[in-house]
Amino acid sequence: MSSTFAQKKMKQIHYFSGLTLTLFIGIHLVNHFVSLWGAQAHIEFMDTFRPIYRNAVIETLLLLAVGVQIISGIRLLRSKRKSANGFYEKLQLWTGLYLAFFLLIHVGAVLTGRYVLHLDTNYYFGVAGLNTFPLNLFFIPYYALAVFSFFGHVSSIHHTKVKKEFGRFSVKRQSNLLLITGIVLTLSLIYGLTDGFSGVEIPEDYHVLIGK
Repeated sequence: MSSTFAQKKMKQIHYFSGLTLTLFIGIHLVNHFVSLWGAQAHIEFMDTFRPIYRNAVIETLLLLAVGVQIISGIRLLRSKRKSANGFYEKLQLWTGLYLAFFLLIHVGAVLTGRYVLHLDTNYYFGVAGLNTFPLNLFFIPYYALAVFSFFGHVSSIHHTKVKKEFGRFSVKRQSNLLLITGIVLTLSLIYGLTDGFSGVEIPEDYHVLIGK
């Protein structure tokens, strides 16, 4: 098997595992956006969709997709890091690297919360670190970079794969719009998950996450 053929297959695997994850991440981000209307709205939205993505078959597929995405993404980064040219090609590589780091840590944390700490990994599990000083000095940029990296990665792929223009919207403008949308949504999510930056009161069950 030639290296060119192997790389092409790796790109296809990475692309389709990415599409699988994008469907879930889209729902997940909408769920976080609902936090602008309060913790209860966030939890109610989550309870509506949990029976779907926590189905044993779907959850297994998602976890496999995460593993495939991380492994294939790192291999592609190693083969492309020297040949990447232009803003969007480089953005795709570095946002992909951060997403691999984030997915590894975040999925591990959620599984630990569920099966080791026996916590409901709901709104309060996600926002505990975001609303506790000095932990929030890490968690705010950690989550913000993850959301930005997702949109940065999507906008980069759009720039590479989509050739069609829409009126005055060239492919570059479309990608720029996706990137700007990501920045606005990132700020909105952090605002919602910190209750307008005023802070969220963390229930006692979740104090184990923040050292109280």
